[in-house]
Amino acid sequence: MSQLPNCPKCNSEYVYEDGALLVCPECAYEWNPAEQTEVEDSVVAIDANGNKLADGDTVTLIKDLKVKGAPKDLKQGTRVKNIRIVEGDHNIDCKIDGFGAMKLKSEFVKKI
Repeated sequence: MSQLPNCPKCNSEYVYEDGALLVCPECAYEWNPAEQTEVEDSVVAIDANGNKLADGDTVTLIKDLKVKGAPKDLKQGTRVKNIRIVEGDHNIDCKIDGFGAMKLKSEFVKKI
């Protein structure tokens, strides 16, 4: 029996063959071992309406957000331009006019 490679996406060792494809049961990634494909290491961020967010998008806050240590809250409807998607719990990195650098959760914004 030949040794199958680990999943290129999640590095799981529980890969199995399904016809010409290899399948990972843990992350459901399928790939053809004959084709040399690069796995995207990009982080996916989804807004409150289910739209996929990308670097450079403009978003609007959908609710007031209290900011620890700040004298004022971020108000609903605040427009945030030129966001950057990052890994982590707060997956949007941005600069808000009049407020400064901030990290936001994508579930509290909607894409414009």
